[in-house]
Amino acid sequence: MFLLYEEDGDIKAGSILADNDSSLQIESQHGKRGKLKAAHVLLRYAAPAPAQVMDGARTLREELDLDFLWEVAGDAEFGFETLARDYYGHQPTAPESAAIVLALHQSPIYFQKKGKGRYKAAPAETLAAAKLGLERKAREAALRAEWVAMLARGELPETIRAKAFELAHKPDKNSLEFKALSDACAETNLSPVRLLDKCGAIPSSLEYHRQAFLLTHFPRGLAFPALAAPLPPPDLPAGDAPAFSIDDASTTEIDDAFSVIFRADGSVRVGIHIAAPALGITPGSDLDKLAATRLSTIYMPGEKITMLPEQLIAQYTLAENRDCPALSLYVEVGPDYAIQSLSTKADSIRIAANLRHETLEPLFNEASIGQAGLDYPFRRELEWLYGFARHLEVVRGKADQIQRNDYVFKISGEKDRERVEISTRVRGNPIDKLVSEMMILANSRWGGMLADRNVAGIYRAQTGGKVRMTLKPAPHEGLGVAHYTWSTSPLRRYVDLLNQRQILAVAGDALPPHAGNDPLLFAAVRDFELAYDAYNEFQRGMERYWCLRWLVQENVRELDATVWRENLIRFDTLPFVAKVVGAPTLNPGERVRVALDDIDLLDVDLTCRFVRQEPAASTPDYA
Repeated sequence: MFLLYEEDGDIKAGSILADNDSSLQIESQHGKRGKLKAAHVLLRYAAPAPAQVMDGARTLREELDLDFLWEVAGDAEFGFETLARDYYGHQPTAPESAAIVLALHQSPIYFQKKGKGRYKAAPAETLAAAKLGLERKAREAALRAEWVAMLARGELPETIRAKAFELAHKPDKNSLEFKALSDACAETNLSPVRLLDKCGAIPSSLEYHRQAFLLTHFPRGLAFPALAAPLPPPDLPAGDAPAFSIDDASTTEIDDAFSVIFRADGSVRVGIHIAAPALGITPGSDLDKLAATRLSTIYMPGEKITMLPEQLIAQYTLAENRDCPALSLYVEVGPDYAIQSLSTKADSIRIAANLRHETLEPLFNEASIGQAGLDYPFRRELEWLYGFARHLEVVRGKADQIQRNDYVFKISGEKDRERVEISTRVRGNPIDKLVSEMMILANSRWGGMLADRNVAGIYRAQTGGKVRMTLKPAPHEGLGVAHYTWSTSPLRRYVDLLNQRQILAVAGDALPPHAGNDPLLFAAVRDFELAYDAYNEFQRGMERYWCLRWLVQENVRELDATVWRENLIRFDTLPFVAKVVGAPTLNPGERVRVALDDIDLLDVDLTCRFVRQEPAASTPDYA
């Protein structure tokens, strides 16, 4: 005796070796013996043998018209043997019954399974929708195969060209384009990025890296919504001294400026003036939510992504030759540079000049200070502020005698044919020291003011070498101050904008808008640190990219470098750290000559081969 049965989701035939009512000992058509529950038996029959039944059933199954079978089935639930009898018009043979049950079992869009050997024809509308789905899948399969063939030949389907950056950086893995690309990668043994590049989908390595960042952090694009820039209060008191700012030529978000009044007794009043967008951007407003989303201006060589719309920046930036709303810290300083008193208020400051690094540095530097015969705007004020800054640095106990280089990137030229210039600028020169000490003074004193008044604020703290943002007043050991807020860049950082609101409230004896348990402050600290780290990492990555562009542009084959640690070296003239291969054991600070090969603008990497050791530099800087 033989049987048809269902096992592991498939219809099979076999021989009955023993029948124990609730279970059977069987042998499959392939000779495998085992135990089968009686509930899984679909049909018992006498002949032919299982292999013949299944071979005949598969042949007959191919001849069945499923649409006709579906019509014959009717609307009621049925058993497969009944349908087989109706379809063939006689008592079905074992192969005929097996053919019908195979057709029912393998066609779930036509027939819904209801129990052992029992089925029900799918409703007409369900069947029609399923057929459309199958047709769509067939079209997609054909299209996918066509795209795979094109990609394997190095050709680029237009739909993949349009989604190239998404496929490279943030793909929808359920999309047809991604599946085709994955198939083509398996066929060509190339990574998605390399295959896209080979097919011409990535014409610009610069845009490739730019889009990687934008798709992650700005998936809806960079455009600002149409929001009006709110005006500051019209009744701000006027300042009593002209002020000047110091920034590089590309700065449009001018956050800080300074004024100086010299008195006959040798004392001086210093004004530290900070742009005051908090006078117009109210908590919870659309602009506030926008700033809370972006959190910071993002910088990269040749480009920046501002935190606030240009219209608002233009309204509040400390631009020259106009009166600007400001949050001002006034510092009364004695002839010995000792601070005698401080006061804070919102006022309107006349910005007399926006001094720029490029034109100021040749005039105001270590060599020129005190030199006779020089004449440039605000010379007296600048030189006095530099002396005051040096005094503040000493008082903090953090005087830095080591000068290091910053690297300045300038990108010019048309898109995809840019030219890069990389120059060095001494960090810690008089301009930097002046500005940084005035900002440390303002941020530390305003942080202390918030702490003394028990008003919530966001602090930048450093204890045990770890720098963090915190809502609790804490010292910044690296700067040598008891409190330190970020509050002097409110056009560029959201935490500065939040702190400015609190400072304005204290200065005006008003109720602070944010309490210590305000969820907005906790969210701002969390989100800002994550975003700020990501933005800085992107900036470093793009600087590394432009270093490689410069090496290609200048056709540099060899460079001198300084060993940083183990097999890592730092180029002498570029802010670039790389691994060196083929070198003997090297110690930090040793000088080497390396050859440059295999510059890869997509991976932002290159191969550095050891050439030789060089004599030690007089003052190597590898810290």
